[in-house]
Formats: sequence, C-alpha cells, structure tokens
Amino acid sequence: MSYFEDWTKHSETVENENDYKAYISKYYELEKNAYDAILTKYPDNEDLLNGKAVDLAEKLGFGKSEMEIFVGFLEGVSTSLTEEYDYKSVTDDSDVSLKIDYEKLYYNMRDAKAEWLYSLKSWNNVLTEEKMQEITKKYREDNIAHVEKIGRNDPCPCGSGKKYKKCCGKKEN
Repeated sequence: MSYFEDWTKHSETVENENDYKAYISKYYELEKNAYDAILTKYPDNEDLLNGKAVDLAEKLGFGKSEMEIFVGFLEGVSTSLTEEYDYKSVTDDSDVSLKIDYEKLYYNMRDAKAEWLYSLKSWNNVLTEEKMQEITKKYREDNIAHVEKIGRNDPCPCGSGKKYKKCCGKKEN
C-alpha cells in the first residue's frame, strides 16, 4: 500500500473514534510545525521545499514512521502551489519540489478555517500585516452569501411553472 493510500485510509476511515481523533490531532500538530518551519525560514527555506521526500519529511518534523502523514501534508499544500506536484505516488526516494504561492496558501488556510495555521506568528516573515488583512478581506468578500429576492410575479423557483404568489409564496390562511 502506498503512503497516499495509507493516509487516505487513516484520515477518512473511522473504525475507532479515539484512534481517529489521536491520528488527526497528530496530523494537525505536525502540519502546524511544518508550516511554522517553512514560514520562519522564509525566504531562505529552499532546503525545506526541495529534496528527497524522506529527507524533507525529517527536516519538517515528520519521522520515518510518519511518511503517510507527510504525504497528507503534501496533499494539503498542493492547492497552494504554482506548479502541480504528484503527491499520490510519493515514495521515500521521490524528488519533491514545492513552489508555494504564499498569498494563495494564506487564503486557503482561511478557507479551510485553519486558525491554528493562518494565525502563526511566522506569517510576519512572509506577508505584511496589510497584505494579510487584504487577503482576509478578499476571503470574506468571496464568501458572502448572496440571496436574490423573489418577486411576487416571478416564476416560482420550485419549477412548477406557476407564479411565485400562486405557488410557494401563497400565504396560509
């Protein structure tokens, strides 16, 4: 079984609630430490983003027995890369090259509601306070719920073909 298959099995299958919670908690802690290391060393963090998978995992705090969790980390960061990376077929000797779009990463952390990640103090090494506020504002604007009011004489949204006032908009007496 590949590291990715192991990761998927453990992160998406709940056979024992306590074991699952412990596994996910461990992932979150390792993920947080890895991002903190990458952000802290920015812009001189190339040694943490390029190399053999097993070496990068170790540098980022994932032990040899945690390679599947490292692959989970790669899956998570993949949506914030400027170039695609095939994390699904990673082996110990795979070459890893991560080109991170840090603004997109910050936005995606917001989108994932991962406060433990987007609130890391090490973000100050990468983005200015103004830039983080700008990205936060864009995230909020992108996620505002928009509701169009249905007019009385508009077609009913249920698809009946009747006017709204004669269908779902009819008041109960």
